Amino acid sequence: MHQNKNQKPNSEHIPVLLGEVLQYLSPKAEESYLDLTAGYAGHAQAVLEKTHSYKQAVLVDRDANAVAKLQRKFEGQGVTLVHQDFLSASQELLAKGMKFDMILADLGVSSPHLNEESRGFSLQVSAPLDMRMDQNQSLTAEEVVNTYSQEQLRDILKSYGEEPKARLIAEAIVKSRPLSTTKELAEIASQAWPGPSRVHPATRTFQAIRIAVNDELGQLQQALPLWLDLLQPGGRLAIISFHSLEDRIVKQVFKDACGDRYDAQHLLLTKKPVTATSTEIAFNPRARSAKLRVCQRK
Repeated sequence: MHQNKNQKPNSEHIPVLLGEVLQYLSPKAEESYLDLTAGYAGHAQAVLEKTHSYKQAVLVDRDANAVAKLQRKFEGQGVTLVHQDFLSASQELLAKGMKFDMILADLGVSSPHLNEESRGFSLQVSAPLDMRMDQNQSLTAEEVVNTYSQEQLRDILKSYGEEPKARLIAEAIVKSRPLSTTKELAEIASQAWPGPSRVHPATRTFQAIRIAVNDELGQLQQALPLWLDLLQPGGRLAIISFHSLEDRIVKQVFKDACGDRYDAQHLLLTKKPVTATSTEIAFNPRARSAKLRVCQRK
């Protein structure tokens, strides 16, 4: 997800594809809800206003700031809040035998993450090389940038950023060590792409390092089958991804689970990914790359 330059620093996270999520999840009174990336409750609040079953809702986030905000928002309503990454939370919920009518995972980085300068997610400001979604974990972007080998950095940029100049940028990072700010990293990536560019030339580099720091693709790959198992019969699972690497994983897992076989336990509700309307993109530019895929347990 990319930051809108005109956004105010304290702006709230605007939930993407909200109307489409509500359409496909189709929340009904008393249904249970699991939000695996609850963030600042943009989607969760809209779903719970329709179900009114706050005590049957579990909201998960790996970010302490988000969990604190969720506590304030849903205080006294009986919502279960979990401060954990979605893989660990899913494993524990499954071990407890929990099942849900609706499950949502919005895989994007939220506006508050991007706008909080010290977190190091944004290209727009100079900040420490952090990029941790869970600030309790030890691995930071600074450690990746300053201690990984040139080959490891090249592989990260190529695999997670689909960066055509991965070798050149990895070499420049190693030569420029030690790096301590996002500005230094952005400048190195930019030097590999002289001339005008539609998107910031360091966008792919930042995406790649953020994915590596938070093990985003590894977590998704392991968690997706668990989410399918956490569905009640008739339950709906909606996933919003923001780049082709995530979407590819979701597409493949859904294809396997919803295949045209007599023993398939799930039904694909979106033949093609659902994307944002031009109106939503104009209002919320970071919806541009969002893709929603939904399946249902039979």
